[in-house]
Amino acid sequence: MSKLLQVDFAFEGPFGQEMAEQLVGLAESINQEPGMIWKIWTESEKNKLGGGIYLFEDEASARAYLAMHSARLKAMGVDEVRGQIFDINLPLSAINKAPLA
Repeated sequence: MSKLLQVDFAFEGPFGQEMAEQLVGLAESINQEPGMIWKIWTESEKNKLGGGIYLFEDEASARAYLAMHSARLKAMGVDEVRGQIFDINLPLSAINKAPLA
């Protein structure tokens, strides 16, 4: 069963187009992660936050990615990575046009 992973953390930037230009390689590498279906990148320059919403094929893949990504971010100087794994209510999500197969 698919699982949704929500991640956020304190982030000083870059944001917007500069972020998009600098993190292309990271974005492309995320496509190679086992079980990853898609990611929506999230950012808040106002609140100094970065993160993402991910859809994984299963909970094991989501947990493995969260552990790896948390370690990567901590190596980059991020003190706290918040991550939550959620079940998805497919019938209600379909009503609201969620991008789920």
